[in-house]
Amino acid sequence: MKARLPQGFGGGQTNNLQQIAKQAQKMQEQMDETTKALEETEYSATSGGGAVSVTVTGKMEIKNLTISPEVVDPEDVEMLADLVIAAANQALKAAGEDKEDKMGQISGGLNLPGLF
Repeated sequence: MKARLPQGFGGGQTNNLQQIAKQAQKMQEQMDETTKALEETEYSATSGGGAVSVTVTGKMEIKNLTISPEVVDPEDVEMLADLVIAAANQALKAAGEDKEDKMGQISGGLNLPGLF
């Protein structure tokens, strides 16, 4: 007596696994390309009405910091620090949101820990 396998099991299973592996490989290649492009992208933000400007890369590194001389007050260093932090955080947030959006487009919204 021969056992019957349910539909979808058996001979075609190897082909399905190969197709899934090819799709996963293609998705990984797209993610690698997107990650490289994002790392080269620059994001800028300002605070204090443009008194402080920060540019970061997609690698989440600060590339440029510009401070207008008018906001440099030796008596109020805390305000200057707050402006720098605010501008840097805005630029980093923009970089993070862009990465999340572009990677989400590739993965179809799946949360794939460890991939990005």
